[in-house]
Amino acid sequence: MLQEYDLTVGQVAKRCGIKVSTLHFYEQKGLIKSLRNSGNQRRYQRDVLRRVAIIKAAQQFGISLMDIQTAFAQLPNKRTPDKDDWEQLSQQWRAKLNKQIAAMEDLRDSLDGCIGCGCLSMTSCPLYNPDDNLADKGTGAVLLK
Repeated sequence: MLQEYDLTVGQVAKRCGIKVSTLHFYEQKGLIKSLRNSGNQRRYQRDVLRRVAIIKAAQQFGISLMDIQTAFAQLPNKRTPDKDDWEQLSQQWRAKLNKQIAAMEDLRDSLDGCIGCGCLSMTSCPLYNPDDNLADKGTGAVLLK
């Protein structure tokens, strides 16, 4: 049942600083949900504001929508995450973020060895083909084919 504090899609979009189409996309992906009024217009409960804030924050940290969706699905009754939930979610994502940071540091530290030729099968390419692992897949830019 709709209540007077339910928000329109435009109100949520404005409050969250996102486009209406983004809300529709999040809903299609199961990240948020809406109710429908008698005119079949979307209405959102206020807790959607927190959900969208978490989605935006997680995305800023490099967390994919699929990972966010998986995390939300683990919550009892698909409730909106609270402070304790956020702590658990952020701990789950910490390891992934640490891996991404380490990969970026490796990339940064290896850039001077790359000449940008695109061959991707150089024997000594530390970025794309360490130890010439791609040699058995053919010649040239085998990753780009």
